[in-house]
Amino acid sequence: MTSTPWPDLLALPGVPEAVSRARTAIEQVHRHPANRRGWPRTSAAASVRAARASAMLDGGSGEIDPAAASVSDPVLAGALRVAAAIGGLVPVWERAPLQALARLHTLAAADLSHPDLLGRPAPDRPDLAARLSALAQTVLAAPWPAPVMVAVVHGEILDLRPFGTADGVVARAAARLTLISSGLDPHGLTTPEVGHLRVGSVYPESAAAFADGSGVAAWIVHVSAALEAGAREGTSIAEAAN
Repeated sequence: MTSTPWPDLLALPGVPEAVSRARTAIEQVHRHPANRRGWPRTSAAASVRAARASAMLDGGSGEIDPAAASVSDPVLAGALRVAAAIGGLVPVWERAPLQALARLHTLAAADLSHPDLLGRPAPDRPDLAARLSALAQTVLAAPWPAPVMVAVVHGEILDLRPFGTADGVVARAAARLTLISSGLDPHGLTTPEVGHLRVGSVYPESAAAFADGSGVAAWIVHVSAALEAGAREGTSIAEAAN
């Protein structure tokens, strides 16, 4: 998926319609009255909700104890650290995607990996460097519309599992960076991670079909549907803040 010349993924069956629905849903969230001036508040709420869902997708907890001094679950703690860093990583993602990925892993896996392994792709995979480089080139070129780019970045990192720990949290964070940097959801008001969580086994099954090439269109449609679901979640956040 990451080699040039890039295929016309927007022409795949069902993809144009799914992408259009996702775009419309996200644009509507940004037009919500609560998000016109109060978006920092709703963005922060969406960020935490997205982190909780992402942690649960990696087998962690989604529960935050407001009375506790710290988060005890290492997966959730990592996802929350990643969520807090997303805004600052957007410009890094736009110019040096691999550097951003390394930082995401350092934050996500701080309580899961040896410090010497944080941010370092697995050294025993000879194909990994080339595939990561190709992915970075794709991110920089952005040859497809935002929802398609989100799907490709997300699916490629899930397939690569470049670090061996916290790869799911990293993949979803990279997808979030792609969504924000594309300008489709510049304030991060949506939570597609919740959409992935709610469909259960459909999420990993669709990702696996993308990875083996048998379900590229289905994966893009799935991710677009998760973006729609995330937009609905973003609307509920905005409604609560109104």
